[in-house]
Amino acid sequence: MKHLHSGKVRDLYETDEGLLLMVASDRISAFDYVLEPDIPDKGAILTQMSLWWFDQLKDVVPNHILARGDDARSVVCKPLRMVQVECVARGYLTGGGLSEYRATGTVSGVPLPPGLEDGSRLPEPIFTPSTKAPQGEHDEPISYEQVVAEVGAETADELRRITLDVYTRGSEIARERGIILADTKIELGWDADGVLTLGDEVLTPDSSRFWPADEWQPGRAQPSFDKQYVRDWLLSPESGWDKSSGNPPPRLPEHVVERTRQRYLEAYERVTGAPFSG
Repeated sequence: MKHLHSGKVRDLYETDEGLLLMVASDRISAFDYVLEPDIPDKGAILTQMSLWWFDQLKDVVPNHILARGDDARSVVCKPLRMVQVECVARGYLTGGGLSEYRATGTVSGVPLPPGLEDGSRLPEPIFTPSTKAPQGEHDEPISYEQVVAEVGAETADELRRITLDVYTRGSEIARERGIILADTKIELGWDADGVLTLGDEVLTPDSSRFWPADEWQPGRAQPSFDKQYVRDWLLSPESGWDKSSGNPPPRLPEHVVERTRQRYLEAYERVTGAPFSG
């Protein structure tokens, strides 16, 4: 097969038939760095979790999956012409959205009520798009009006509708399983017939924030089933890393690798209701 691209996590190949083979590695990234070592089974967990969610969302938006690959970490999918906008939905305030809110009272140009804290539930889910930066650069929040200028009013409206519909369906299903879906990022592109189609991954611990509902407490950082654990460790005194230094992060210690794997595993098993078998 022809190798087309390697991202922070996924490797993309073209088959002889012109289809795409997408392989999820065990690599993990944070703060725009690919970290070492890998997280065992992560790629298979992400792929199998995405496949489960694609099935739950098939009446909400079409997806790019054509077939499962030969192993648990790969899928065969249709090529898409990707939209050059990161489509993000937020139902709770945290992360970069919280930083922007504290500075401006808005997230991606959407005004929010005063007095919100880390972990606060928003009055309603909001569409908070960002730029799609090249690897190694930071995505930047953009307003809905900027999305309109980039892709046109009709497409912008569809991007917002689909993103919020995916978030709503995902949060409803997650809540039934005792999990809060705080936010999520999706990738959309046009297929050969010009239909906006869900690509890449969906509602995984890499693309979303999952919190245990019974431990939710606004005003502090929330326990999570995603890679926030790795981010928190990198920013802790234990890591000794200065994010602003320009130096790459340190190697993850064994206990961080294992606890991160367990969080991904628990996210998969709680959401799908099935044991993971890689």
